[in-house]
Amino acid sequence: MATLQIPGSLPALPSSWSAEKDFLPLSTLTLPTSRALSPVGPHFLAHARRKRHHRTFSEDEKIQAASAAKSSSPEQDDAEISEDEDPMMLQREAKDWKTQDHYAVLGLSKYRYRATEEQIKKAHRKKVLRHHPDKKAASGKEEGDQFFKCIQRATEILQDPVRRRQYDSVDEAADVEPPSKSDVQKKAGNFYKLYAPVFRAEGRFSKQQPVPELGNDKSTKEHVEQFYNFWYAFDSWRSFEYLDEDVPDDSASRDQKRHVERKNNNARKKHKTEDSARLRKLIDDALTLDERPKKFRQEGNKEKNKKRLDKEAAEKAAKEEAAKKKEDDEKAAKEKEATDKASREEGKKAKEAAKNAAKKNKRTIRNAVKDAKYFAEGEATPAQIDGALNDADALILKLDNEEIAAFTAKLGSKDAGSLKGVFQAERTRLVEAGTVKEGDLKSLA
Repeated sequence: MATLQIPGSLPALPSSWSAEKDFLPLSTLTLPTSRALSPVGPHFLAHARRKRHHRTFSEDEKIQAASAAKSSSPEQDDAEISEDEDPMMLQREAKDWKTQDHYAVLGLSKYRYRATEEQIKKAHRKKVLRHHPDKKAASGKEEGDQFFKCIQRATEILQDPVRRRQYDSVDEAADVEPPSKSDVQKKAGNFYKLYAPVFRAEGRFSKQQPVPELGNDKSTKEHVEQFYNFWYAFDSWRSFEYLDEDVPDDSASRDQKRHVERKNNNARKKHKTEDSARLRKLIDDALTLDERPKKFRQEGNKEKNKKRLDKEAAEKAAKEEAAKKKEDDEKAAKEKEATDKASREEGKKAKEAAKNAAKKNKRTIRNAVKDAKYFAEGEATPAQIDGALNDADALILKLDNEEIAAFTAKLGSKDAGSLKGVFQAERTRLVEAGTVKEGDLKSLA
């Protein structure tokens, strides 16, 4: 490489300088040294390359970009990116950044709130390497820079701890849907397998860490009680600020700003209340399906019963005669209870039979209305049908079971005129008895 030498000398003192008598030199100036300066660095190399190939700045930059694109092929980029890119996502508009999935944009869907800062940085570099507008232009693809702006916005939010926390607060893609009751009951052990991921996902919102695990069928009573006590007293940090409506800039009126701020505060409170209710229902459903509390209660009852039986056995050994009397009394009580139970069963069966008979008689009465052609002359209109059926139901309500049975016995005929006469006679009887007013049951008059 050629060496460039630049001669130089120190300037002479100005004629107006007159500080010799006030200036006390400590030492003399050293003699000037000749040094060889060699032009180096990327900027000089770029200058030399342009001079050698007779290129302009823009021509040289385009050729260098093409070379860089060739050295970093799309096949290599595809191998580095951990997730396939949704074609619809690549067509997103940068202005819609607030509704985009920032983790999906960076290819971190499987990590989401668990993604580290280093993973976010690496994902950003990979995406920029693949979607930078200069690289797209060098490879001959005429694509806009909208998705590149989406990448930049996603990185900006996820690298800011405060804004990332706000986004994670509303990141529904990280939620795990609670299982249905039928799915849990399909197989033993499904409760722990299906509900554990749900509580782990919900645990990311807890101010208190670590969050206790759901456990399994071998968990102790203390562990299960601690788990449900923790969740029923769950303290969530979710704020829902990410869903806020944008506050107008400084040019807007103060009243408008205050209005938007109040609106956002009310929306946050509403989301917080709804989320608390949702979480409470989730815990209630899990507790209902969890067999462990039921098992602990049964074991406690079994222990209590054992103590009681032991005490009775000791008393029986000490007081044999009293125990014998007690046994006889218990036997008599059991016999009485069996007799009472048999009586109750008979009474229950009788009531059930009467109830069934009453239902059957009511159906007979309603069918009789139909057989009576709804008490109309000729073809009954819909209004007449409704009126007749309503009056029949009203008539049934005025009768007790015995009266219904007696009335039903009179409805043996299928003749419309005879049936209407039976209904009219029953209405007349009820009017005379004061059970029905004169103006009621008009279709039976």
